[in-house]
Amino acid sequence: MADPAPDGVPRNAGTLPISQLPEKGRVTCQGRIESVTFLPADQAAAFSAMVSDAGQGKASLQPGARRGRLRVVWLGRRRVPGIEAGAEIRLDGMLSTNNGLPTMFNPRYEILSRQENE
Repeated sequence: MADPAPDGVPRNAGTLPISQLPEKGRVTCQGRIESVTFLPADQAAAFSAMVSDAGQGKASLQPGARRGRLRVVWLGRRRVPGIEAGAEIRLDGMLSTNNGLPTMFNPRYEILSRQENE
């Protein structure tokens, strides 16, 4: 069961897994950061991360199951505190498709946990 927020509503109410995201619209989703990308200093500032469904490693997928992946981009930032590979996060923002991949630009985020000693 989810931890209740101060108003008594479960914290993950309405949160979608990455694999069940619609094509576009405002969504709240949750997943684990696979990787982050730093751009060189001579390019426009942007920091991005690839997020996938938490707990769905390559070995745990069922045959024929869709693996959810989401690109998250923070424009104008070289780094976002706490956003690192292995962290589990909840994201809230507008979903679009960019280069064939679901993408969220400048979402609100909440860090739920971090993987230590990985």
